[in-house]
Amino acid sequence: MTGSADRPGGPPRTVVALPAALRRELFAPGVWERLRAVADVTVVDAHSDRGALAAALPGARVLVTGWGTARIDGELLAAGDRLELVAHTGGAVSPYLGAELFARGVRVTQAGAAMARPVAEVALAFTLALLHRVHRFDHALRSGLDWETASVAPPRHEILDCPVGVIGASRTGRAYLALARALGARVTVYDPYLTAADAAELGVRQVSLDVLLAESRVVAVHAPALPETRHLLGRRELALLADGAALVNTARSWLVDEDALLAEVRTGRIDAALDVYDAEPLPLGHPLRSLPNVLLTPHQAAATVQGRLALGESTVAEIERFTAGRPLLHGVGAEALDRVESAEASAAEASAAEASAVEASAVEASTPHPHPRTEL
Repeated sequence: MTGSADRPGGPPRTVVALPAALRRELFAPGVWERLRAVADVTVVDAHSDRGALAAALPGARVLVTGWGTARIDGELLAAGDRLELVAHTGGAVSPYLGAELFARGVRVTQAGAAMARPVAEVALAFTLALLHRVHRFDHALRSGLDWETASVAPPRHEILDCPVGVIGASRTGRAYLALARALGARVTVYDPYLTAADAAELGVRQVSLDVLLAESRVVAVHAPALPETRHLLGRRELALLADGAALVNTARSWLVDEDALLAEVRTGRIDAALDVYDAEPLPLGHPLRSLPNVLLTPHQAAATVQGRLALGESTVAEIERFTAGRPLLHGVGAEALDRVESAEASAAEASAAEASAVEASAVEASTPHPHPRTEL
């Protein structure tokens, strides 16, 4: 740990609870110098060590958190006697912050908006790969099939004039649909909170979920993880997809019934590209790993060099606003935290119920594992 006590009248003492490797990914040298220009920085490399964090918090007014930082509950909050702002370098804050923080009036900001572009680009890359069946050809050639056999695939399509459905006009959803529209796709959106004026401004057509699923050649999921979006796409909904259609999920496995999706892709009727799973890491023997019509990545959609640097830039910009007395651009309120925590609590309850049923029937089950990239 490095740093000093907050000087009266000086810059706010700011605890950066991130290991060195992650700090290098998040903060460009110039951005780190901007932080040091407005804050008296204390670094905690052992960011998951509650003792180390408790020792650093007294007198600190700002705390910077990230993936793996110890959860700031009542005990650690007691050590942070002067804490005024928590700046999270990721998207979801619920795994790291408790309700006690908001009850005490500590402000919270997060950098999730910076993830929209890289995740949207991966979703677009998935879309193009699925349309052209790139994943099927790659699997066929790598599995040792002869050239002629490996050349056989379902009909391929271009994205120009392709009917693409977007579930959720979130930050990432909007970034994705802009990219898809720029390449000539005909985009429809299902989002009960999207106004007609917003849809018109985005240049998309609003439809019901059932219509979107039935009419789209590619469906991209970009909705947030909320209690009401748990398994938004189940057996009934997935059955509405046309033969040869494809599903892209770079958001949360929470949104799609994985068992129902597995049943559909096993038939070969539809294709899928996934970056998120109920069980992470995805078990080595998981059936999704061996299917030729499924494209998989290990929950890395947001992890570009530029994306990580954008997270750091966003975080430092918020701290600069805080020190200057200006409003935060990406503040998170207690209501949003409660909604996300309710979703995760529901997932835990569902997992417990599944585990009980599995124990009774001696059938293996997986436990949903929400990822800290929830969009708030």
